[in-house]
Amino acid sequence: QLPAGGSREIRLRLRRDPSAMPFADFEGIFAERKTEADQFYDRVQYGLASADARLVQRQAFGGLIWSKQFFYYDVPQWLNGDPGQPPPPAGRKRGRNWEWQHLNNADVISMPDKWEYPWYAAWDLAFHMIPFALIDAGFAKRQLILLTREWYMHPNGQIPAYEWAFGDVNPPVHAWAAWRVFQIDRRWGGGEGDLAFLERVFHKLLLNFTWWVNRKDAEGKNVFQGGFLGLDNIGVFDRSAPLPTGGHINQADGTSWMAMYCLNLMRIALELALRDPVYEDIATKFFEHFLGIAGAMARDIGQDGVGLWHEDDEFYYDALQLPDGNLVP
Repeated sequence: QLPAGGSREIRLRLRRDPSAMPFADFEGIFAERKTEADQFYDRVQYGLASADARLVQRQAFGGLIWSKQFFYYDVPQWLNGDPGQPPPPAGRKRGRNWEWQHLNNADVISMPDKWEYPWYAAWDLAFHMIPFALIDAGFAKRQLILLTREWYMHPNGQIPAYEWAFGDVNPPVHAWAAWRVFQIDRRWGGGEGDLAFLERVFHKLLLNFTWWVNRKDAEGKNVFQGGFLGLDNIGVFDRSAPLPTGGHINQADGTSWMAMYCLNLMRIALELALRDPVYEDIATKFFEHFLGIAGAMARDIGQDGVGLWHEDDEFYYDALQLPDGNLVP
């Protein structure tokens, strides 16, 4: 029982041998750990003069660390039920996440939070890894790779969105996060950076990019349909599914995200090409794909463009005319 304005202190310590005096050196150890934490954050916050800003940032880092959680979800086990227990309803076999029977998650993962959203969401996690890279770059890199591993990523190349519908579509920000984490890690660590991480995640993202192109560009015109791409759950209907009247919606946001995806993958390929010229070709490929999407945006979504039409309706993009009249090649 705590009175108004009062406080109580409870000391806990995990030890192998409870018969000893576990709290004899408690004060000293606690003070030492606090000093170590202060020294760690002094380096992270170097150049941040405002004491208030430093406190807010450190609290934010604390919130990120606190939101790590073990997540366990074996989809085949969920569909089939537990041994020795009554079988689940037959409808579960074609219910939520039944298409993800390869998925078996048992990892410590960064969650949106631990009370309302105690499950990972692919694009939330990607955003989390940017600040995480400042305090634990190893964890940030492992998390980004984790969602591309074969027990997470679908065999068709889709990255799982979130627990209640892995097949939903989140904005493709994984490449952007990987590139930013690589940059932050290189800035702190010096040298050429963790190219092995960058190359490893890049190869898996090639599969994911191909999934987007094959599954979310219904007409092959570099205009994408996507789904849950930033409007959260406020849509009148499910943008991932066909319209009630048939057909689909071409989305400016989905198409813009894909243009960004092209540039992120191009930048990663250029970085890798500095060491291995094999990656020059793939960098060019993503630049060309970006221009194709830019041309589609100009043609189909209303901007004035200058370009050439091929007789088979394939659009070769020459330049984008900006509102001020300037042309961008």
